[in-house]
Amino acid sequence: MQVPSELTQLLLQWSEGDQNALDRLFPAVYEELKKLAHARMRNEREGHTLNTTALVHEAYLRMVDLEGVEWTDRAHFYAFSSRVMRHLLVNYAHSRNAQKRGGGLQRIEPQEDRLLPDVEVERFLDLDRTLTLLADAHPRAARAIEHRYFGGLTNDETAAVLGVSHATVERDLRLGRAWLARALS
Repeated sequence: MQVPSELTQLLLQWSEGDQNALDRLFPAVYEELKKLAHARMRNEREGHTLNTTALVHEAYLRMVDLEGVEWTDRAHFYAFSSRVMRHLLVNYAHSRNAQKRGGGLQRIEPQEDRLLPDVEVERFLDLDRTLTLLADAHPRAARAIEHRYFGGLTNDETAAVLGVSHATVERDLRLGRAWLARALS
């Protein structure tokens, strides 16, 4: 039997409601979460109003408020973190579109150098919609794509999170990439 890593032990203790474990967890995962956030922000425009640090902190705050999550290991935690970051960026893009179209109560003149250009927002939202369609048709392939390319997990970590073999992850990734390429073309 394999001994759980310190990180996995902290995650399990947090799952059981131990607030001290949560306090020790954040410093232990902070740098890795920043790498995930950086991977998420890599395609965003320079000067994006939501920077890497803000994305990490916002994702962490969302995750701290969750109840009933039973963390199994570090890969599960990072995969979930990546998904939270993706949803935060999608919500940000939707908010950006709503502001652009007059949503909200107060008109604020945008500072063009600080917001995503319309083309980037639309591409990001198109990708999100297409990933959602892939998830409807091939749920495991969509999760494999999300964990591998957006979450930065290795194929082995993705396999562990999904509870499948390495070979199955490779097949799902090929299927997902082909499906996305066809849908986005």
